[in-house]
Amino acid sequence: MTEAARSFPTVAAIVLTLNEQGHIADCLDSLRWADQRIVFDSFSTDQTVSLAHDAGARVVQNRFENYAQQRNAALADIDAAWVFFVDADERCPVELAREVRDVVQGGGMGHDVWATPRHNYLFGRLTLGAGWYPDYQARLFRVGAADFEPSRAVHELPRFKGEMGYLKQVLIHYNYATVAQFHAKQRRYAAYDAGILFQQGVRPKPHNFVLQPVREFRRRFFALKGYRDGLHGLRLSLLLAYYNWFMYRRLAELWRQSASI
Repeated sequence: MTEAARSFPTVAAIVLTLNEQGHIADCLDSLRWADQRIVFDSFSTDQTVSLAHDAGARVVQNRFENYAQQRNAALADIDAAWVFFVDADERCPVELAREVRDVVQGGGMGHDVWATPRHNYLFGRLTLGAGWYPDYQARLFRVGAADFEPSRAVHELPRFKGEMGYLKQVLIHYNYATVAQFHAKQRRYAAYDAGILFQQGVRPKPHNFVLQPVREFRRRFFALKGYRDGLHGLRLSLLLAYYNWFMYRRLAELWRQSASI
């Protein structure tokens, strides 16, 4: 390897954080293979920053607006050829690290963005049905060739030319530790989706409150094979059907509020 190659990092692993002291050390430990490990922090008030420093990572603090903005700010701050995004509650196994290295050393193999499948652990259990696998996420980006659509506050969408590549090795995701955590995040997602529908002028119809949740349950439990996870898959399918109903209830509330102004 030339001296110039040594001075220019090939892969920077970036972790977005806000109060992730329970995860950050183990996450960064799984990223030791990267040329740089950078924690892009939203001014945590717990021990996240000090733990990241102790682990040898560089910490950049940036005011959080939304996930797309935060990821784009991280991309703009990096002087590496490639960026690998990992969430604090995720772990990168050795097999995935090797595959990422192979892609980078192969010049991207014709792709500027690569997605990785995930093994999601919900309430401590690996969940392979109901839409939780393969759960591809765009995580490996060629710097300067791709970023995130800024209009998407959550469920970020990458912007790039050409086609996305798909890695084979999985990223480990400790998704929801408790049912309470699941409920809190699903309420936020449902409210966000209702807001999008409201902005698009979509009005809920009476049958939406019955037929759409039923369709969502059938999609999750049967089409996406939630039944493979037994009672665990049944509970998840029912919960996600409920939050489909919750989204329409929130949408109806938004229309009532607009009518009273």
